[in-house]
Parts: sequence; structure tokens; C-alpha cells
Amino acid sequence: MEFNQRFAQGPARAGAFKTSVKVVAIQGIGTTIGELRSIATSVASAVGEQGLATREIAESVNQAATVTQAVSDNITQVMEAASESQVASTQMLAAAKELAEQGNVLSNEVDKFLKEVRAA
Repeated sequence: MEFNQRFAQGPARAGAFKTSVKVVAIQGIGTTIGELRSIATSVASAVGEQGLATREIAESVNQAATVTQAVSDNITQVMEAASESQVASTQMLAAAKELAEQGNVLSNEVDKFLKEVRAA
């Protein structure tokens, strides 16, 4: 091949080389976009899983609050029952004291009656 022909092909080869470089660069950009898409999909999946976990935590907190309220209600009922028992105990103690006093009065009356019967 003559020098002139080779020299004439030089710019064409350079243009082809530049085109090849551009094609490789575009392919690299396409690969990068694909990787970014994969990363975005992974992030979206993780966000979805985190949302699910957050909903489960909220549900657990709600259930714990419900159980806590039930325990609180039961404690209130126990306190009310204890208060009623205290009132009943106080009433029983007063009745027992009154009964003891009536027993003493009755014993004194019986002793008095027996003394009168013996004296007669």
C-alpha cells in the first residue's frame, strides 16, 4: 500500500477508533445504570421490609398497651374489692364488739337472776 493511501486511511481509522471508544463508554454508562437500578431495587425492598417491621412493632406496642390497660383494670378491681373487704371487716368488728357487750350484759343479768333465785 502506498504512503498516500495509508495516510488517507489514518483519519478514517482515527474516527472509527473514536467511535469505538464512544460505544465502549456508552456501554459502561448502560452497565452503571443497570447497577444503579439494582441498587435502587434493593433499597426499595429494604424500605418495604423496614415498613413491615415498623408495622409489626406498632402492632406489638398496641397489644402491650391493651394488656397493660387490662392489668390496670384488674388492679383497680382488686383495690375496690380490698376496700369493700375492709369496710365489711370494720362492720364485722363493730358487730362482734356489740355482741360481746350484749354477752356481758346477758351474763350479768343471768348472774343477777341466779342470785335472786338462790336468795328466794
